[in-house]
Amino acid sequence: MYNRQQRYGKVFKSFVLGRFTVFMTGREASKILLTGKDGIVSLNLFYTGQQVLGPTSLLQTNGDAHKRLRRLIAEPLSIDGLKKYFHFINTQAMQTLDHWQGRKVLVLEEASTFTLKVIGHMIMSLDPTSEEQEKFRSNFKVISSSFSSMPIKLPGTAFHRGIKARDRMYEMLDSIIARRRSGQEFQQDFLESLIMKHSKGGKEDDDENKLTDKQLKDNVLTLLVAGHDTTTAALTWLIKFLEENPHVLEQLRDEHKQIVENRKIGTDLTWSEVNNMPYTTKVISETLRRATILPWYSRKASQDFEVDGYRIKKGWSVNLDVVSIHHDPEVFPDPERFDPSRFDEPLRPFSFLGFGSGPRMCPGMNLAKIEICVFIHHLVTRYKWKPLDRDNSVQPTLVRMPKNKYPVMVEPL
Repeated sequence: MYNRQQRYGKVFKSFVLGRFTVFMTGREASKILLTGKDGIVSLNLFYTGQQVLGPTSLLQTNGDAHKRLRRLIAEPLSIDGLKKYFHFINTQAMQTLDHWQGRKVLVLEEASTFTLKVIGHMIMSLDPTSEEQEKFRSNFKVISSSFSSMPIKLPGTAFHRGIKARDRMYEMLDSIIARRRSGQEFQQDFLESLIMKHSKGGKEDDDENKLTDKQLKDNVLTLLVAGHDTTTAALTWLIKFLEENPHVLEQLRDEHKQIVENRKIGTDLTWSEVNNMPYTTKVISETLRRATILPWYSRKASQDFEVDGYRIKKGWSVNLDVVSIHHDPEVFPDPERFDPSRFDEPLRPFSFLGFGSGPRMCPGMNLAKIEICVFIHHLVTRYKWKPLDRDNSVQPTLVRMPKNKYPVMVEPL
């Protein structure tokens, strides 16, 4: 991308997988593509994702249908909605880290297990140690790995395995939904809120506030996929960047030690404490900038339009190169340096896209921040760590993750 930008400029066109694809970068391009002003672009989810997630997924809808779906699933992901899951998140973080002392740890795999247990509990109250949780985890891993595959639906291919795992996941959801509707089971979780408030039935004039079972399952799976890989990657990169930047780690550890010292009642992390970590919040933002976990956002031109003097034609695929935006030296001097102080002052709109922007900004943003803040609090107040492999290669997947899974040796402070 960098080499082509040097040769062709901020906007260039390529022929990729049988169609014209335009790559662009910069704040103007961000504003046009992410706000979708005047309906000039629509979401352009890749074919594999379309097939695995299903046609009614939040990631496949546009316009009014997207606004409606987002409204229906937003409440459980709000700050108030997440508060009731805080104790579980805190407990899982501590239990995960209990196993780290004095041993070699693959941070990526441990972060993946932690975030999957959290989101499995939030969405359908899965017991972290149950057989159902293990079945859920194994199916989810197959689904997640299928997103980088070619859409060849033949037995033995990653895509075929992903579709089959998706079908097994839906059977599992059907069983849980049936038990809850029959009164055999009741849980105060995300799925229950959708069943109670949005399942099809009742007054016809209430249909705007209800979901069919197909919409319910497609969007539960969408939240699982969107809320797992990205948070796993962010947590892994953050731990890696902290070790590589001792002065940042020291300042972060000071913030968390101060939280512990100021605690007057009890010894456990509290909801108010996790919502008052200013330096940690800057470290998270700098991690998302430096790592750029989602390297581009893809859209499809709904009509002809112009950006930076270039004409884009209706039907073309248009990709916003987020890596270049996050490494623009005019906005972020010395962009390869890890420096949380960049976020001491508000940035200009559309220059930082850690959670996206506009109407498709990440709905799980608050959950991701809480998970990371909780985990990091317990990590830096208990342990120090050293990497066993300094390879900086990135996995060739849609979500950027360290290829070596970041192996470390962990010791108590």
